[in-house]
Amino acid sequence: MIRRLFSVFSVSLLLAGLCACAPTMANRGHIVDMERVSEIKTGESTREDVVRVLGSPTQVSTFDEKIWYYFGRSTKQYSFRDPEIIEQKAFEIRFNDEGIVVMSAVLDSAAARTVDPVDRRTPTYGHETTVLEQLLGNLGRPSGLAGKESRK
Repeated sequence: MIRRLFSVFSVSLLLAGLCACAPTMANRGHIVDMERVSEIKTGESTREDVVRVLGSPTQVSTFDEKIWYYFGRSTKQYSFRDPEIIEQKAFEIRFNDEGIVVMSAVLDSAAARTVDPVDRRTPTYGHETTVLEQLLGNLGRPSGLAGKESRK
């Protein structure tokens, strides 16, 4: 009897462990299908053609609206571990003043860098109010309609 209970418990624990270890898959951005990219012809395709074929760009260049970027990343993550990158692509398209494609290129993902935000505070000048001062600061001050009427 105890042996059966132990066997059932072991099998259920094993199955629960297998199910709990399924990775979480995440897709961010737009991974460009290279077969679709071949439909875009340099010197012929327009912005409308690019949107029809690839969809809206992930990012339009900050300094030049004639440069479009398509970024995409697929990751999988097991529980609390760091995500593992499965696929990552970046694609750039440049247009001339008339909106015709003049250049398209796959960007090297090896050149990608992780940007870590700086954990600092901007200094502010003046009095910093403590929690106690905030809680007790309004004691004795009139509030609501009575306070507004008394000021008139």
